[in-house]
Amino acid sequence: MTVTLADVAARARVSPATVSRVLNGNYPVAASTRERVLRAVDDLDYVLNGPASSLAAATSDLVGILVNDIADPFFGIMAGAAQTQIGGPGDGSGRAGGEKLAVICNTGGSPERELTYLTLLQRQRAAAVVLTGGAIEDPDHQAAMAAKLAKLADAGTRIVFCGRPPLPEGDALVAALAFDNRGGGRRLTEHLISLGHRRIGYVAGPPERTTTRHRLEGHREALRDAGLDAEGGDGAGGDGEGGDGERLTVHGPYDRRSGYEATLDILRREPGITAVVAANDTVALGACAAVRDQGLRIPQDISVAGFDDLPFSVDAVPALTTVRLPLFEAGARAGRLAMGKENPPPGGIATIAAELMTRGSTAPPRVG
Repeated sequence: MTVTLADVAARARVSPATVSRVLNGNYPVAASTRERVLRAVDDLDYVLNGPASSLAAATSDLVGILVNDIADPFFGIMAGAAQTQIGGPGDGSGRAGGEKLAVICNTGGSPERELTYLTLLQRQRAAAVVLTGGAIEDPDHQAAMAAKLAKLADAGTRIVFCGRPPLPEGDALVAALAFDNRGGGRRLTEHLISLGHRRIGYVAGPPERTTTRHRLEGHREALRDAGLDAEGGDGAGGDGEGGDGERLTVHGPYDRRSGYEATLDILRREPGITAVVAANDTVALGACAAVRDQGLRIPQDISVAGFDDLPFSVDAVPALTTVRLPLFEAGARAGRLAMGKENPPPGGIATIAAELMTRGSTAPPRVG
């Protein structure tokens, strides 16, 4: 059933003219009234200017790019690359030759903000939406996301995931470009094991994120396959519930402070570790600072490794061993998919390979 402006007015207990004023923002409205109208719009999932089914051929020149933190190079690189494709010439169908206006939506990692931005983009009849970074593994949020993305797709909006896996349910996507975080995590730990490391601390990201889980799973798979969980060195190689698995794995935000504090915590719990794997390169910088502040040398006393291969990783001293994700290439591809400039991959899902970059922050302690 189509939701009309009159339905919203009735729900908010105001006149249709007041609803129009709130939505258009062209007339002063009391804050309490505005809040009531917007709540009614959300409750009824009202789409401005008519039913979603009639908008399939009437999308705007707006493209939304959702990021967790635009100040984080991981997201900034992907968003910037996507924008190069979105803002360039398209198929000639737009009012200015096919170009679109890319708007960066910074969610701050909040699931509520993520849904709010999608609602706002739906009201603006966005031509496409690109969602970057890991997803939140909460069933209620995933269900809400699937429902919201389905409505966007029904309205003609193209949906592209960049750096995140598809939702467990829902087929509204044009494509999902997922990084091989599990494989990258595995290869990084295999490298440390090949150097002779047996007790490895792990500074993980937020536990509710897909990126965190996949990277940590790869790390633990490598340790299990090497038999380290059987010699009291399951560090982050156990199931994370008690024992060394809990003691040597610390979760926190994807930031430098988390890396610093978590590494100090791990060193207090287990002074005998010889390596620290960080959730990403920014976390790894904090880990390096913590190691140095304890009077230890990198890599002579403790090796440190990161993930993502952000631009500063090669300039760290020593240069950071990490896993390279092709962030710019993935973002540009997501932009082309959002614009319809490139055909979706088979099945709509593509796994993007991760490459181990071995540098000076890892080496000892080979023994025997």
